[in-house]
Amino acid sequence: MSRVLVTGGVGTIGTAVVRRLLRDSAFQVRVSDQREPPEWMRETCEIHTGDLRSVDVALAAINGCTHVIHLAAIVGGIANFHKLPHTLLEMNTGLYNGVFRAALHERVQRLVYVSSSMVFERATEYPTTEEHIYDCPIPRSAYGFSKLAGEMYCRAIHGEHGLPYTICRPFNAYGPGELPDFEPGIAHAVPDLIRKALSGQRPLEIFGSGEQTRTLTHIDDIADGIVTAMAHPAGENEDFNISAPEERSVAEIAQIIWQACGLNPADFALEHLPSYEVDVQRRWPSVEKAKRLLGWEARVDLREGIAETVEWLRAQELSSRSG
Repeated sequence: MSRVLVTGGVGTIGTAVVRRLLRDSAFQVRVSDQREPPEWMRETCEIHTGDLRSVDVALAAINGCTHVIHLAAIVGGIANFHKLPHTLLEMNTGLYNGVFRAALHERVQRLVYVSSSMVFERATEYPTTEEHIYDCPIPRSAYGFSKLAGEMYCRAIHGEHGLPYTICRPFNAYGPGELPDFEPGIAHAVPDLIRKALSGQRPLEIFGSGEQTRTLTHIDDIADGIVTAMAHPAGENEDFNISAPEERSVAEIAQIIWQACGLNPADFALEHLPSYEVDVQRRWPSVEKAKRLLGWEARVDLREGIAETVEWLRAQELSSRSG
């Protein structure tokens, strides 16, 4: 039986990955995170706590594991990218040094690195294929650069030491599990917009023109894509865009959220806030490689996924009021 370490396993995507692994009897799961895991996770997984930037701590986390899914990182919305550039680089690079070194020491069967669509923040090819990474201008944001550096770490550790890897790039994750932040831009766009709509904000505030495009991908699809890529022989030493196929504008996404919140379509209106220096104008990946090599594709319908996320956030709001 394979023992899989999920770093950052208490996060939104990490939790979905852990749930997906637990559905398969072939995997034992160990979670490493500095946050408190929920009770169900403590009951079903091995739990490790510590700062994985320390190689000794990372060695303890990975000891006895056959696979590593590395999700631990500083993430968040567009404001985070601009407020915490040095912190992002320092933290994420420190995690590569600790986790990847420990994975090499343990000689794991597969190091799975969860990168980001932000490595393609300056893409010029649409739909953006995995091969475009070699021609795409380097990211301007510290976050995008830090995630691209992680990809280079994977290729370097394989090139020098032969350690098998898989790179997965989620695109615009959304779904139950991520709470909004009251400061705009700290959380991702979907929980941020749901909070605004449910709180009665009129008109709905968005950053920029609203013509920017995104490919929203449900966390359950992302988790399934990551685990499929990890377990599939064709995923070894490959990189994959893990994404839904549909390109939609931010304004269109806001309207879908508005309707999912049960609000009158006739009242829908947007207020356009000044955007940030780095605000990707188009994001539309090719998903053909994952389908061709892994037989994987996203399945969650966007409107159904948004409706599920709205209901989850409603429940969290009711719970916080009653608590």
